[in-house]
Amino acid sequence: MNPLSRGASRRPQSRKGAASAPAPLDAISRNQPAPGDYAEFLRATLPQQQKNVASHRFGSERVWLKKAGPRHGKWGYRVMAAVARMAGLDVIKPVPNPGGETAIATEARRLKQLAAAGLRVPVVLAQQPDGLLISDLGESGRATVVLQERLDQAAAAGPAALLSVWREGLAAIAAVHVCGQHLSQAFDRNLVQCPDGVIGYIDFEDDPAEVMTLAECQARDWLSYLHSTAMMLEAAAPQAAGQHWHAALAGVGEEVRERIANAARRMRWAQKLPASRRWGRDTQRVRAVARLLGRWHLQPGNGVQH
Repeated sequence: MNPLSRGASRRPQSRKGAASAPAPLDAISRNQPAPGDYAEFLRATLPQQQKNVASHRFGSERVWLKKAGPRHGKWGYRVMAAVARMAGLDVIKPVPNPGGETAIATEARRLKQLAAAGLRVPVVLAQQPDGLLISDLGESGRATVVLQERLDQAAAAGPAALLSVWREGLAAIAAVHVCGQHLSQAFDRNLVQCPDGVIGYIDFEDDPAEVMTLAECQARDWLSYLHSTAMMLEAAAPQAAGQHWHAALAGVGEEVRERIANAARRMRWAQKLPASRRWGRDTQRVRAVARLLGRWHLQPGNGVQH
């Protein structure tokens, strides 16, 4: 998926993951397996589900079923791939989703790995080679809210509200890294606020660790989050955001900080990209990321050489 294709306050909303409305299958709901028999529910429901991802009601629970789908086309990664190639930045190169049974196995493995580290992720309820049944991060009668949506709402309320929500995303990523883990696509659409206020994590069909070191994966998490929020911050409160950014990176290891600083140096050319909307949202987003990174990491006293 291309994180650079969305706009700022008027960007199209992603309704995937925990923000989607339930989509029960009536034929199944009339003859459901016994409560708690997740394996049988997965076996019976999977052949009838048309979408790759859909939510269902199983008894009193809301569950999510993911079925093995085709490999994602490379066109969806074209912008990040082009920027990574021009800047010589392997850390932001796309990690193609393998699709099929491999993606199912990868997601199940990563969810179990992150859960074992004490992080808030959906529970793997049942698994078979071509399908995965996972829990919802909400509670009875209380839904989750995708951080992307909260940022859009906060942006309309003003810079202070936007920065407050944005900091929650920074803290959520830091919490993952403190556990020695990394995310897959750390965009605002994949961070969800649970009813108790804790930020949870979704979407793990690919694993950057298969082609990167841990430090590279963690730097990629920070840069991915910045990619998905840069246009908002650049338009609303870039200087204040910089203070929060540096505070978040204060406890980050030297290897990760150097990779982020290197990204700032190598993307400096992108600050001169045209700002006009006629060049498209992708260009605007790359420009916003480069300008914010340049403002935060290429200033005297930040320890980054020009």
